[in-house]
Amino acid sequence: MTAFLTSSLTGRRLAMLIVCASLAGCGGMSKFNNDTFKPYVPEVVQGNFVSKEQRQALSPGMSRAQVRDILGTPLVTSLFHADRWDYAFSIRRQGVPQQNFQLTLFFKGDVLQSVEGGDLPSESEFVGRLEVQRKGVRVPNLQASEEELKKFPSQSGAPIEERKAPLPASYPPLEPAPR
Repeated sequence: MTAFLTSSLTGRRLAMLIVCASLAGCGGMSKFNNDTFKPYVPEVVQGNFVSKEQRQALSPGMSRAQVRDILGTPLVTSLFHADRWDYAFSIRRQGVPQQNFQLTLFFKGDVLQSVEGGDLPSESEFVGRLEVQRKGVRVPNLQASEEELKKFPSQSGAPIEERKAPLPASYPPLEPAPR
């Protein structure tokens, strides 16, 4: 009977020790900041990119085929608004607020009537927004001079041309011989 009481007290003490150790471990969490366990968010460009140069190439009176050649297929077309094409795209990067752009084209029949939309980035501005500037990263020089290459011993003393294996005198047939 005393062995049973002793083992239950030991179990209780062990459980209390585990609880105390867990609470003490949680107390050390204050040294972590918000960026410690931040998930990776990939850079995403969604939609049809339309540049300022492409918008400048549009003019009223163009056919739908000409507009499609310049801008590509519209992102949104509606059965209820057949004379309206919408081009929209967004750029989402970590640490930068999401950027949304939209361009709406209105047609009358097969002819472009008007273009509406906000300020669009040029192609060079768009590429600049996608480039990631890494601070403190130094790219090493990956070219070696002839003197630096001579410091390294070759596999054998012979020049590279002489180290190549000789070609066989004959090759096996590609297909089995007919029977």
